[in-house]
Amino acid sequence: MATAFRTCPFCEATCGLAVEVEGDRVLSVRGDHDDVFSKGFLCPKGVGLQALHEDPDRLRTPMVRGADGVLRPASWDEAFGVIAERLPPLLAEHGRNAVAAYIGNPAAHNIASLIYGRVLLKALGTRNICSASTVDQYPKQMASAYMFGGGGVVPVPDIDRTDYLLMLGANPLASNGSLMTAPDVRGRLKAIQARGGRIVVVDPRRSRTAQVADEHVWIRPGTDALALMSLVHVVFASGLADAHPLADGVEVVERLAQDFAPEAVSGVTGIPAETLWRIGRELAEAPTAAVYGRIGTTTQRFGTSASWLVDVLNCVTGNLDRPGGAMFPLPAHAKRGEGRGRGARFGRWTSRVRGAAEIFGEIPVACLAEEIETPGDDQVRALITIAGNPLVSTPNSERLARAVASLEFMVSLDIYVNETTRHADVILPAPSPLEKSHYDAALYGFAVRNVANYSAPVFAATMPQEWETLLRLTGIVAGAGPDADVAGIDAMVAADVAGREGVEPDPERVGPERILDMMLRGGAYGLSLADLEAAPHGIDLGPLEPRLPETLKTPVGRVELAPEPLVADVERMHAALGEHVNGQMVLIGRRDLRSNNSWMHNLPKLVSGPLRCTAHVHPDDAARLGVTDGALVRVTSRVGEIALPAEVTDDVMPGVVSIPHGWGHDVDGVELRVAREHAGSNSNVLADEDLVEPLSGTAVLNGIPVSLSPA
Repeated sequence: MATAFRTCPFCEATCGLAVEVEGDRVLSVRGDHDDVFSKGFLCPKGVGLQALHEDPDRLRTPMVRGADGVLRPASWDEAFGVIAERLPPLLAEHGRNAVAAYIGNPAAHNIASLIYGRVLLKALGTRNICSASTVDQYPKQMASAYMFGGGGVVPVPDIDRTDYLLMLGANPLASNGSLMTAPDVRGRLKAIQARGGRIVVVDPRRSRTAQVADEHVWIRPGTDALALMSLVHVVFASGLADAHPLADGVEVVERLAQDFAPEAVSGVTGIPAETLWRIGRELAEAPTAAVYGRIGTTTQRFGTSASWLVDVLNCVTGNLDRPGGAMFPLPAHAKRGEGRGRGARFGRWTSRVRGAAEIFGEIPVACLAEEIETPGDDQVRALITIAGNPLVSTPNSERLARAVASLEFMVSLDIYVNETTRHADVILPAPSPLEKSHYDAALYGFAVRNVANYSAPVFAATMPQEWETLLRLTGIVAGAGPDADVAGIDAMVAADVAGREGVEPDPERVGPERILDMMLRGGAYGLSLADLEAAPHGIDLGPLEPRLPETLKTPVGRVELAPEPLVADVERMHAALGEHVNGQMVLIGRRDLRSNNSWMHNLPKLVSGPLRCTAHVHPDDAARLGVTDGALVRVTSRVGEIALPAEVTDDVMPGVVSIPHGWGHDVDGVELRVAREHAGSNSNVLADEDLVEPLSGTAVLNGIPVSLSPA
């Protein structure tokens, strides 16, 4: 028996795992008490690693659709042969934009996908790239890019040292953090309270996080930006502003906030004016404070503006880039900045049908169905998905399902035959997480403490590694055929990275390890991959440190507190002040600790226990609408209808129905035996692909008008 130490790959917390193995069997998975970051903490998802490794439904060989229309097992050569036979002629006849690509959430947890997925997309040369980020997080990154110059320059709350934490639309006790990599959030929040600090949660639902906070403030869905602008008003009106000295546009923000006094926004937000006055003053007067907004604030009609105002508040209260405030992490693989750059550029192209603006090299996934359905030049005729399940995770998923079924060709890189990949002509599987290396290249950029941890494979892979599969696919789309020189392409990628990092590649390494080693050696701390390999519990690089102006990428080397597109969007906020609450029900989402979007519902331990795919309805609404606890309720929006059990609870405010997303596994062709037994209902059937936030194109998933009735 032996113990292998790894980082959990299932969410943003990056918890350390101790995996006991004997031969090729996993005996147990527990928290690694010596991990420098998580110190033994582990949520239920981490234990699911064993079940995923052993899952009989997990694909272990490629699948190819036969002449009879049925997916069947195939060899790797046969699978790549089919791709080489069908994809290049389509590209040659219809152009590069005739193929779309969708990148799912798991790719952000996978260094092979992060490095070599970009290589594939560059070779593909299409403008029709979408990702899960266009569903949930790009408003935050867009606001950060406007303010600080780059989508990855995102301040995170220094929760280990703050005295006052204000959270809006965030439930880190269920999500384990989001754009805030922080294992054991519950312990970290308790530590705030133990040192005399205060936690305030603003949310239309009494979430797990709200239940442990010092104060929970109800807010009507979709009005967070108005509440935040009101708090900005309070800070200035109370004479408490203390803006960061590198901030430009402070006077513009003060002027914009003048019309958003608490009395002006109280009616539409549902927050009493006196509460807004008090919270604004508490925030500004606290020794240290941080404002944090997440999915509830980004997946709504003012997502980008709400994200902007979160950091406007951090800045004007004097809490930007200081211990206990909102700070900028420095990952081990990142270089120190030069304090200025080219800044943000969006809209370099637009989607063909709707004219939606490009954001971070992508078009909003809300546009994907129409790009497939609408004839004409550059009509999408083929699709490549990488670790994604857009037919569950994106708006109006029933329309997208019909569109995807009409494609001429589809390739998926995935470990399951799920709601999306059941339509693929070829599915290329990936090794188990225990059969590949792991380093959180994306997530360490949002960590509440600077750490680094590398995990070597526990078992030998029974199939090609993902980076090899991605490069072999790259060879096909680049015209080199199904037997392209994968090692040669990898060497070219390594040479490019070596030039950027200013270091020589290690001749003994290949693939992600060679790239990661160069990034570490060229990074801020001068580490190497050998250093991380010698430290199985990780390396603690210390608490977050002030990084302004070094981390800025704006052309002037200052914080742009009043970017023109966000200043212009205040007009929409003005219009919202005149809205009247009409009593219509609105839909919001819900996160569960045992669930991560749609891709963990085939693991028995994670779907056991009480039914979780339910519609939370307030008792007053239930009585008014004739809905009873446990009975089926029909929820209808402009684009769709679902039925699911009602859960009558005062954990949601009146006028709100809350349904978790990621469910709905009972469709034909899905080969997920456990998930089908716990199918649930797909809330994205109700999401309207035409209802998007105008700045980022992100679909509105919180605040969707719906109606309820007994089913």
